[in-house]
Amino acid sequence: MRFDIVTLFPELFAPFVSLGVTRRAYELGAVTLNFWNPRDYASGVYRRVDDRPFGGGPGMVMMAEPLALCVQAIQASRHAANAAAAPVILFSPVGQTLTHEGVAHWAGSDGAILVCGRYEGVDQRFIDEVVTHQISLGDFVLSGGEIAALALLDAVARLQPGVLNDAQSHALDSFNPELGGLLDCPHYTRPEIWRDLEVPAVLMSGHHAQIDLWRDEQRRKLTAQHRPDLLPLAVQTSSIKKKSSPSKT
Repeated sequence: MRFDIVTLFPELFAPFVSLGVTRRAYELGAVTLNFWNPRDYASGVYRRVDDRPFGGGPGMVMMAEPLALCVQAIQASRHAANAAAAPVILFSPVGQTLTHEGVAHWAGSDGAILVCGRYEGVDQRFIDEVVTHQISLGDFVLSGGEIAALALLDAVARLQPGVLNDAQSHALDSFNPELGGLLDCPHYTRPEIWRDLEVPAVLMSGHHAQIDLWRDEQRRKLTAQHRPDLLPLAVQTSSIKKKSSPSKT
């Protein structure tokens, strides 16, 4: 899949594609990234991409025309590569909060154009005319959309086949519908005793059925304690699985 990233600071992405487990997604070609600077599509000697907001107020606003021309060039590039026109994502506080379901959607797509805003905001006319999706990481504000883009790309990359050491790793992640959308269970490793704190005995028992039961109980306990809003989804998912299971004869 191909992601085209519109950003004034492409340098922020360099360590991301060369370090960590997700770099495999780019080395394997499962995910390709192309960077586009809207300043290259701005007019004038100074290549300005922002200006003061109409009506007054603090900060600067990213201008519609450089962004629109940049996206137009990206779509033309994708067309020349025999790729379909891509959806245009803007990272914005008004966007839909990114969830596992959303990540799974983009992980199975052909990619998208990611617009990383800066300054006080983006001219609303560009949003109305060009943007097809808006995504938020949560109820807080970042200085730019690059961190949000990195979060989406990281989550998408790790879902690609061959990226994680164990193909089942992401199946046990928090929020995965295969586990009812619950939080993941606690994890322990060596040593068996650390500062007088012992690993739960069941994990040392070698009894896999009991271990699976303990982990399921811990998932529900942690979810009820920290994210009770997720429990209705877990109950719904469990009911669906029961209905879809073959009846015993």
